[in-house]
Amino acid sequence: MNQCKRPSGWLGRLILRNMNARHSRVTGWGLAHITVRQRDTILDVGCGGGRTIGKLAALAREGKVYGIDHAEASVAVAVKTNRQLIEDGRVQIQKATVSQLPFAAEMFDLVTAVETHFWWPDLPEGMREIRRVLKPGGKLIIIAEVYRGATGMVGRLAEKHLPSTGLKLLTIDEHRALFVDAGFTDIEIGTEPAKGWIWAVGRQP
Repeated sequence: MNQCKRPSGWLGRLILRNMNARHSRVTGWGLAHITVRQRDTILDVGCGGGRTIGKLAALAREGKVYGIDHAEASVAVAVKTNRQLIEDGRVQIQKATVSQLPFAAEMFDLVTAVETHFWWPDLPEGMREIRRVLKPGGKLIIIAEVYRGATGMVGRLAEKHLPSTGLKLLTIDEHRALFVDAGFTDIEIGTEPAKGWIWAVGRQP
C-alpha cells in the first residue's frame, strides 16, 4: 500500500505501469460525465503513471495538460508515457503536492484527481488549493474505484483493511460535504456501487 501511495524504485515503476492499465476503465467512465473542450487548460493532480494525462490531451487537442505528483518515480514514468506530447509542448509534468500547487490563481478550466484524493494528507486543504487555481466556472472532478459504503468486493475489502492502509475513504454524502465545505457549487456525484466506483464534480463559482 505504501508503494501505491508513493511509488519508488523498480517495484514502484512496475506498480505505476499496472495502474496505467488497471485504472483506464474507471478513468474513462468518470471523464464521460464531464465536457472537456478543445482549448481547455487542465491539471491532473496525482498523475501517477500518466495515462490520464494522455486521455485528457486527446480530448483537449488545442489546449494544454499539466500533471503533478509527489513521487519522483511517478513523475518519471508519466514523463516517459507522454514523451511525445511533452516534446510537442502540449503536456507539462512536474513534482509537486496538492497542498502547494506551483501554479497561478485562476489558471485552469478543469482539474482532475483520479485514484488519489484518499491519499491526500489534508483533504480540505487540497480542495481549497485546487479552488485557488481554477478559473471562475472551472470544474474539479474526482474519480475513484473505491468509496465507503460501496457494495462491491473492492469496497468491502478496502473497508475491512482500512486501518492498515491509511486510506481516507469517504461515503457519498461525505464526498458531497467535501465539495460544499471547500466552496464548490453545482455538485454532482455518480456511482457504480457493485464496482465501488465513484465520480464527483464541483464548479468554482
